[in-house]
Amino acid sequence: MSPDAAPAAESKSPVPPIVRHEFHHLRKAWCWLLTLGILLVVCGTAAVVAPLVATKIAVDILAAILLIAGVATVVTSFWAGKWSGILVQLLIGVLYIVAGFIITGSPMMSILIITIFLAATFIVGGAFRAIAAIVVRFPQWGWALLNGLITMLLGIVIYRHLPYSALWVVGLLVGIEMLFAGWTWIMLALAVRQLPDLE
Repeated sequence: MSPDAAPAAESKSPVPPIVRHEFHHLRKAWCWLLTLGILLVVCGTAAVVAPLVATKIAVDILAAILLIAGVATVVTSFWAGKWSGILVQLLIGVLYIVAGFIITGSPMMSILIITIFLAATFIVGGAFRAIAAIVVRFPQWGWALLNGLITMLLGIVIYRHLPYSALWVVGLLVGIEMLFAGWTWIMLALAVRQLPDLE
């Protein structure tokens, strides 16, 4: 192959050279990526099968994160010494701690509030996406319209089945997210493993 042919073939590749170079670094850890993907798929499947348990675990994790973040923010605000933002950081830390304790003390009410927020987000976000697709008419706008309508309908279904939908919505969504993330990592690991050596 002539020296000019190599750059030409490289320019025709759908993957930019810098991305291929980064993927070659990932190839050494493809086994870990595959393990992560399989773990996420297993956990996601468990969450979809038992959404009530997954919902409770997700809310407990959220409460723990808020408590840890709140304590860390409060401690850091004092460690930083006298500065103009100490009061704001202190209030944010206290807010995190209070929210964590509220979730811990009233998990079912917290789950209900989170579900209402998700339903409202789906309805409003889906409506805006559908309207934007109709108004702008960008390429393949029909898929965006379908996406918006389905998202909006999902939000309406969740809202109409409250409070019972609160028992499964959060866990189911977390499970679906982990399933898609897991399969993404699995496919990436298998693709990275098959990369040819760099010359």
